[in-house]
Amino acid sequence: MQAFDFAARATRGARDYQEDASAFWPPEGSSGGGPDLPTANSARLVAVLADGMGGHTAGALASRVVCESFISAYKGLNGSRPQRLLKSLQSANDAIAVKVRANPILSGMGSTLVAAVFADEGVEWVSVGDSPLLLFRQGEIAHLNEDHSLAPELDRLAALGRMTPEEAKADPRRHMLRSAVTGDDLDLVDVSKRPLALEAGDYVILASDGLQTLETSEVQRIVKAYAEAGAEAVADALIREVEALRDPHQDNTTVIAVRPLPEAPIDHRSGD
Repeated sequence: MQAFDFAARATRGARDYQEDASAFWPPEGSSGGGPDLPTANSARLVAVLADGMGGHTAGALASRVVCESFISAYKGLNGSRPQRLLKSLQSANDAIAVKVRANPILSGMGSTLVAAVFADEGVEWVSVGDSPLLLFRQGEIAHLNEDHSLAPELDRLAALGRMTPEEAKADPRRHMLRSAVTGDDLDLVDVSKRPLALEAGDYVILASDGLQTLETSEVQRIVKAYAEAGAEAVADALIREVEALRDPHQDNTTVIAVRPLPEAPIDHRSGD
């Protein structure tokens, strides 16, 4: 059975409050879904990250509710893994709606969500918003999920020559979301169609958009440099680099790093 090494690290950046949240099942500090731990419908590990919106209190509440509701739902569901991912997302969205109905002052709060389920077959995911899901493999970084901010649309306009690349990068609308978990209908959802098999040396990175302060090439360099030291070292190094830039507008940043562990060799020798 496949086991995973995983860790989460976060920084508030230039803000005096934290609107990001993350959670694992089984929790951080366990052996990554090893043989002694129960599994959620054949999942060895469930990781979820949320970036809240709505201000100090509401954003922090939204991200926490989304993470907790998603994992609670996933553990109790059956069916295909994409169906369970979508139903867990809907449960998280419904939980936000319940909070807003109970306390209308919270109207407008919401969160992004990116969740990944790791099993023997590989990784599958669901996401809403602009929190990236990245694959590091053989020294290269690939973006696995869709970006539901306006950034891709602005970049498309730049490619068509309707604005310059510099204008697209500096556009204040760049980080506006086209879809988020707000308790209303989900406009855009990205869900994997099939498991992505993982290889030795791979890392899967879930992050809030604060990580985008770093260029992709820099994320790639850091993961490569710390890969052999493990998930904690990779997550720590990415957060340290974000903090070292001292961006006066630095957003909250949370990073989850996950890697498959080498499977222990089977001892075919019979005991006494």
